[in-house]
Amino acid sequence: MLFNADLIHDVYVKIPSRVLTARRTFGRPLTLTEKILYTHLTDGGEDKIYVRGKDFAEFNPDRVAMQDATAQMALLQFATAGRANSAIPVSVHCDHLIQARKNAVSDLAAAKEENKEVYAFLESVCKKYGLDFWEPGAGIIHQVVFENYAFPGGLLIGTDSHTVNAGGLGMLAVGVGGADAVDAMVNLPWELKFPRIIGVKLRGSLSGFASPKDVILKLSGMLKVSGGTDCVIEYFGEGAKTISATGKGTICNMGAEVGATCSVFGFDDSMEKYLRATGRAEIADAAKKIVSCLRCDAEVEVEPEKYFDKVLEIDLSTLKPHYNGPFSPDRSFAIADMEKSLEEFESASEVSAALVGSCTNSSYEDLSRAAFIVRDAHAKGLKPKAPLYINPGSEAVRATAERDGILRSFVDFGATVFANACGPCIGMWAREGAQKGEKNSIVHSFNRNFSGRADGNEQTHAFVSSPEMAVIASLSGSLLFNPETDFLINEAGEKQKLTHPWGEELPVNGFVSNSSAVQVSEGDDSTEIAIDPQSDRLQKLEPFAPWNGRDILNAKLLIKVKGKCTTDHISKAGEWLKYRGHLENISGNLLIGAVNAFNDKKNKVLFQPGNNEMTVPDAAKAYKAAKIPSVVLGDENYGEGSSREHAAMEPRFLGVAAVIAKSFARIHETNLKKQGMLALTFANKSDYDKIQEGDTLAILGLSNFKPGRPFTLLLHHADGAQEEILLNHTYNATQWEWFKAGSALNALNRDA
Repeated sequence: MLFNADLIHDVYVKIPSRVLTARRTFGRPLTLTEKILYTHLTDGGEDKIYVRGKDFAEFNPDRVAMQDATAQMALLQFATAGRANSAIPVSVHCDHLIQARKNAVSDLAAAKEENKEVYAFLESVCKKYGLDFWEPGAGIIHQVVFENYAFPGGLLIGTDSHTVNAGGLGMLAVGVGGADAVDAMVNLPWELKFPRIIGVKLRGSLSGFASPKDVILKLSGMLKVSGGTDCVIEYFGEGAKTISATGKGTICNMGAEVGATCSVFGFDDSMEKYLRATGRAEIADAAKKIVSCLRCDAEVEVEPEKYFDKVLEIDLSTLKPHYNGPFSPDRSFAIADMEKSLEEFESASEVSAALVGSCTNSSYEDLSRAAFIVRDAHAKGLKPKAPLYINPGSEAVRATAERDGILRSFVDFGATVFANACGPCIGMWAREGAQKGEKNSIVHSFNRNFSGRADGNEQTHAFVSSPEMAVIASLSGSLLFNPETDFLINEAGEKQKLTHPWGEELPVNGFVSNSSAVQVSEGDDSTEIAIDPQSDRLQKLEPFAPWNGRDILNAKLLIKVKGKCTTDHISKAGEWLKYRGHLENISGNLLIGAVNAFNDKKNKVLFQPGNNEMTVPDAAKAYKAAKIPSVVLGDENYGEGSSREHAAMEPRFLGVAAVIAKSFARIHETNLKKQGMLALTFANKSDYDKIQEGDTLAILGLSNFKPGRPFTLLLHHADGAQEEILLNHTYNATQWEWFKAGSALNALNRDA
């Protein structure tokens, strides 16, 4: 039984008493977030009051989920921990390495051949340690988790930032780095700064061309890319009950784009229906028995300002379709305001391609509503002006959509159906002509739209939308077309107005089973982990060196990063995904996408000893070879985006001693700490401007560590002048032990 009914029942037995204890401890009603967090605190911590945004707490997650790109490094780390099996259930999903080229059949076959070494490694580890292995083609991790593993009131961690998707089924689901996952797998507590809680009240109901996607597109414009950092977003209100479970998942999924720890909705009828439709009636029945524990208390809804750190409100009845972009998922514009959006970056109004899918919008309901637009257009004699591409979310969704005629509608429309995989959303799109670097605009239902992310062309301006609006963009060929007010002209020269979309929330005849695509193993210790010593895709890990006990002296500046620097900029995806299991090889992409503040160029930095220009990876390797520590400087929200811990492991591997930024994205800061690196912030953000290109740096005060006590950055300028700068940190005693040991994994093995 995939969803581990016994485990879930054990959680549900504990929830009421833990909620009662928490309510007594606080002496007040509770949010849903507090109920789930207090249910999962390690024993002994359930009767304490944790200060939001300040105190660290330890939790016991219910399960772990991994996708194939991040699972490689996580499982390589786990394999060094000396454990016979995982302490909690784990699933591994092969969805990231399938490149979208021609169609689902040929692309899947090519991926199985090209990545057979990696798939064999993942399958062997799953067999050895008793993990669920989802084969290539089974589906996108977050859709498969939603269909099989997510449950109201649970706590899930996953090695992908969009793990948060499971909040649509009332679960706290948090994206983490691989080292965090390893902690849970070896039965260590998972540590998290107790989050602040943003309450979002939804009222009214969606109408017209608006969809659940527009809720989060609107909210991301309100909060911006870091407005949810160290926060859980909790949705409530009558409007929340009008949205389907998968629609809720879409909204929670893109909470990652505002930096939120996760997002969550309270248990309601739509979740119950979804659980029953996906073969989990047993869980739906159990959830109904403790329903008051799976929602915020009634008093919270009445006076939300008393219980949330911040309260926002969205009226679904007046919400309009949005396009967010380009280059940042928080550039939020209603369709009627798109002229303003296009002006800033001189984006083309013509749409060159439209894409539906990704973990954000690939459910049955998403495809059903998109197909409604296609059928409406066909009936009115309308033809697409831009190519349309479809990625179903799972084999269950694909097979069901095929049975119900949805895929046939897309194919008849001229659309290309890709594999059940991430594909273009994560840069795995072999788009014809992208190498020419021509400026163009695309519309997609994905979650992110960073420069160059989808097709590798930095001149592709990507706009995030709902699946319905992506199809409409394909039909109209224009970002300025507003389906609420504008007409299209069919081949007969007739003016036609599109009908408001409608779709089935769940398939009337049930889902086609996806169970044949998973291998569930009890664990076999005799299984050999498949790693070829000569491989350029997989490499056994060597432990990082422990701290030498001294301050960092005579360090050189590797790069001073200017502006937005996501994990995509630090460790590119696309063609580099093939090296996710080989730390040495993938380190060749370190910060090649970041902009150097001194020359406004990418991948060109000053190597000080030779006073010559080099690529960032080459400069880092040269400093390491010369035994000279290096330092990276970052701007605001450094490391936003994906949870990929490679963005932390690569600088560590190449001898970077510290990353100093104006501020960090939550997951990346934790990943740096886990790998034994210094993640520090300027006490005065304007001090970022004081660092000059030829500076030699020293970080002082490390031997006098104390939580909350700043360190000192001493600058030696090329002209002989010196300056001192205060650096803040958020290390607690446990995290400092990770630094001293050289990594969290070193500390784990040292203390075993």
